[in-house]
Amino acid sequence: MNKDFMDALNLLAAERNLDKEQLLDSIQEALEQAFERNVMPGKQIEVEVDPESGELEVLVIRRVVETIEDEDKEIALSEALELDDEVEVGMEMEFPVDPETFTRIAVQTTKQVITQKLREKEREHVFEEYKDRAGDVMTGVVARTDNKRNVFVDLGKGEAIMPPREQIQGERYMVGMRLKVYLAKVELSTRGPSILVSRAAPELLGYLMRQEIPEVADGTVELKAVAREAGQRSKVAVSSTNTNVDPIGACIGHRGSRIQSVTAELQRERVDIIMWDPSPREFIRNALSPAKVGTIELDQDAGEAKVMVGSDQLSLAIGKGGQNVRLAAKLTGFRIDLMASEAISDLDSAMAAAASRQADALTGPPAGAGDSRRAAFEALFSARPDADEPPAMPDVDADPPEATDATSDEASNEMVSEGAPQDAPDDAPRDGSDDDAEATERA
Repeated sequence: MNKDFMDALNLLAAERNLDKEQLLDSIQEALEQAFERNVMPGKQIEVEVDPESGELEVLVIRRVVETIEDEDKEIALSEALELDDEVEVGMEMEFPVDPETFTRIAVQTTKQVITQKLREKEREHVFEEYKDRAGDVMTGVVARTDNKRNVFVDLGKGEAIMPPREQIQGERYMVGMRLKVYLAKVELSTRGPSILVSRAAPELLGYLMRQEIPEVADGTVELKAVAREAGQRSKVAVSSTNTNVDPIGACIGHRGSRIQSVTAELQRERVDIIMWDPSPREFIRNALSPAKVGTIELDQDAGEAKVMVGSDQLSLAIGKGGQNVRLAAKLTGFRIDLMASEAISDLDSAMAAAASRQADALTGPPAGAGDSRRAAFEALFSARPDADEPPAMPDVDADPPEATDATSDEASNEMVSEGAPQDAPDDAPRDGSDDDAEATERA
């Protein structure tokens, strides 16, 4: 080592923002360990580097004792007095060693220490850059993959890892591919910073919806909950802060244009947009769509819901491989048990929903599967005719009562099931949708 070496060390420390004193201490410590291990094993070595000239001084330390037990680390008092008449037992003496003997080892060790310190500094810099960005979505480039199917993503100032569980099912990752990732976790370990990114996180779907849907970005439409099975299907519960804005329509867009822009980034993952409801029963009912369900009994303390489903709707409620009910459970936070029942009509579903809303209005949010809520359901459904006892047929021989046109209209209206289109008065305005509905009814 010489002054040129120290000048280069000073320049490197300034460029890489390294502490010169700490760097010199690390070099000295590494040299001591290298000499003790490779050159003079068993001896106690001290190394000093002059910070100005770069001169290297190597010293062997030996303790003064009456009787020698370890010749490598001890010296007899009689021998020590010949070198220094003021020494005493217990004192340490320094014996210089020609550093030229260790030039090759010193150079190699110094190079290793500097390289290690640069890596440590780079890791610290990466950690400082990303430690406060956990929860953000960033664009990265696939740098490489390994035989464990891990994908390493270059984020610009650091490299992140995306394990298989955080990848979209069926998505292929090629080197150089640009993609958006969610920063799930940033940690600092002994091996450096660990940045975990995800393409399967629900937060990524929420971010993409904020990017593509203005009403979500400005807060008019709120994303209340998101449940994902990445690459296959997701459910998103939405609500609107503006009564004039339909949150579902705003998210879907004209002919699905908005939601298609979102799914294009997610391997055409199917995204169901459902209406959020403050009532847990109604929220569960909406979450199980497109299936039509009947009564719902809640046990909020246990976080469980028992849902009556018609036999013709059971497979739809369960979904392929249980996916629909599984996503509904994630979305609502309830464990959902589907109970098979006789076929439930649209009217049954509407009546169950009405009973649920009426019970919520009377008793407030349910604290459990309350008796008042059950009584409301039982009273409502007990009023309907028994399925085993068909309603009495009218007497065809009796003279029909005279009815005005208004009465006939009212009677015909009562026969129309909920959701069926009705004829508008002749003088009412019509549009194309009314004509289509009338044509459908006639057919």
